[in-house]
Amino acid sequence: MQAMENKNYRIAFGLMLLAIAAAMHPSLAQNTKYNVLFIAVDDMNDWVGPFGGYPGIKTPNIDKLAKKGVVFKKAYCSAPACNPSRASLLTGVRPSSSGVYHNNQPWRPVLKDAVTIPQYFTANGYEVKGAGKIFHNAFNDKASWPSYFGIPKSPEPPQAPVNGFAHFDWSPVNVQDEDMGDYKVVNEGVGFLNDKHEKPFFLAVGFTRPHLPWYVPQKYFDQYPLSSIKLPETVANDLQDVPDAGVKIAKPKGDHKFILEHKQWEKAVQGYLASITFADGQIGRLLDALEKSEYAKNTVIVFFGDHGWHLGEKEHWRKFALWEEASRVPFIVYAPGLSKENGVSERTVNLMDIYPTLTELCELPAKKGVEGHSIVPLLKNPAAAWSHHSITTHGFGNHAVRSEKFRYIRYNDGSEELYDHDADPQEWKNLAGDAKYAAVKSELAKSLPAINAKDAPTVKEGKE
Repeated sequence: MQAMENKNYRIAFGLMLLAIAAAMHPSLAQNTKYNVLFIAVDDMNDWVGPFGGYPGIKTPNIDKLAKKGVVFKKAYCSAPACNPSRASLLTGVRPSSSGVYHNNQPWRPVLKDAVTIPQYFTANGYEVKGAGKIFHNAFNDKASWPSYFGIPKSPEPPQAPVNGFAHFDWSPVNVQDEDMGDYKVVNEGVGFLNDKHEKPFFLAVGFTRPHLPWYVPQKYFDQYPLSSIKLPETVANDLQDVPDAGVKIAKPKGDHKFILEHKQWEKAVQGYLASITFADGQIGRLLDALEKSEYAKNTVIVFFGDHGWHLGEKEHWRKFALWEEASRVPFIVYAPGLSKENGVSERTVNLMDIYPTLTELCELPAKKGVEGHSIVPLLKNPAAAWSHHSITTHGFGNHAVRSEKFRYIRYNDGSEELYDHDADPQEWKNLAGDAKYAAVKSELAKSLPAINAKDAPTVKEGKE
């Protein structure tokens, strides 16, 4: 009898402790697994505070997130274009394995059986919602979203283009933040975080800016007076030692020629900076909502740009290249109670690593066939041993291999580039023809993809 009373007492006491814990941390009562806040930003390069790409950039909200989690200084995209980058990281299938290399190649027809990250989380009991640009605009995947809020159109100047041509343009717009599409997308995310959720959740929020055209409210342009604009570091004849395949990609007689002839370089940089700071403000609204919610202590945050962006480096604009500016991305991960606070990692990681990282963090069964590596060890110890190079692919048979010291590019025609980032971070001197680097090239070439899938079918839509 006494033993039974002691047992009942222990059960009652245990239930009381659980009730107290649940009252103090409501999310613990509902979700024993991590929630996920998945933040994708379009065309954002390393010109944000934690990555040091532009001195004086104003990104206080991204800076704040960086202090909470781990900043990956050498993170790279799988492809320097929206569609292949997003399709690959969300399916776990590399561009070289799928044949989806460009923005005008629908990915689902060639990856019929692929299970995307949101699909996998749904199948494993998560409540899943998407808002904004997660997949490439033209090829959003309805099968991935039990709940999805699309991409509202943002205001444009009455007489566009203003400074550029077509959508390659930049100008203030006489509107409020509330009128912008990204603001409305964040509203969806904020509303979701304010709701009660009985199951763990996966919330994906995608930002359009700083994608072209760079139209944001005037107040963001005012933060970067033209007189204070710093142009990227460049050298004359930078493409002189680049193979023809690389020059063809750069298209120096296209955007860059227009910029120089019309004296738009400072204005274009101003537009890009203004768009980044606008995006940072909206990212801040979303992060603040999480911080104020009951889920703050149990939610993983993954923040990334889908690829980099050139603003005149190598006489090139936009993404669509295999150099550092086009392939390096901002990447920050925060896992409560696990990731190192104020962590900075110099290991070469890739956006392909997101899928296996999230499944491990959320204790889901490992997804078979995923072509990435979990970075959970680097979240715990950013300086941990890491044996993986980062691979970026642009078009059939064109790849870049990034180690912590070198970038090695091999084009489909066999031509090469090699840059020593310790001595030449701007990639001004191509060392590929120097015989003393033959062993370096040979070692890096071992990481080139073994498979080069044929090009997936193309459509007219979705080129940008």
